[in-house]
Amino acid sequence: MRLLLAVALCLVASVSDAYAQQTSSDPKTGTQESHASCSMHDAHTQMNEQGQKGMGFSQTSTTHHFFLNSSGGVIQVEVKDATNVSDRANIRVHLMHIAQAFEDGDFDIPMFVHDTVPPGVPEMKKLREQILYSFAETPNGGRVVISSTNKEALTAIRRFLRFQIEEHKTDDPLEQSPESNQ
Repeated sequence: MRLLLAVALCLVASVSDAYAQQTSSDPKTGTQESHASCSMHDAHTQMNEQGQKGMGFSQTSTTHHFFLNSSGGVIQVEVKDATNVSDRANIRVHLMHIAQAFEDGDFDIPMFVHDTVPPGVPEMKKLREQILYSFAETPNGGRVVISSTNKEALTAIRRFLRFQIEEHKTDDPLEQSPESNQ
């Protein structure tokens, strides 16, 4: 348990450092380059690069899914290759951290990854006492279940998850299906 806590604290520290750095210097020219305005990569590639920095695991060797359900929704991340134990462990540490951070009203990582305040976040912060976050392992990663009985909170959760679906290009449904209760 202490090792897991130490790994989580290291991850939080590295994410905080990455979030604080908005520019980098080119050692050859000495010029400053803004990460947010990098024109060499498209927005999705840039988001994946920021995601790897902010989440601590490869975005291309993992899959993200965002599911809407009657009580809120689910963030699920898993490795594509079940033998990739390193990324699987990092996914679990990250999602445990995310569940706790979101519960505390801290949405710095999604803001860092997406370089914007995702829709729904201001409301989720305001209504944090009305929202429950829980982490659960899956065979190849983990999930954060987000739930509420508050109508305004549910609307905010769904706006946040729809934004994630679109940004991560997951092709997950933007509306909850009647049988979906992930």
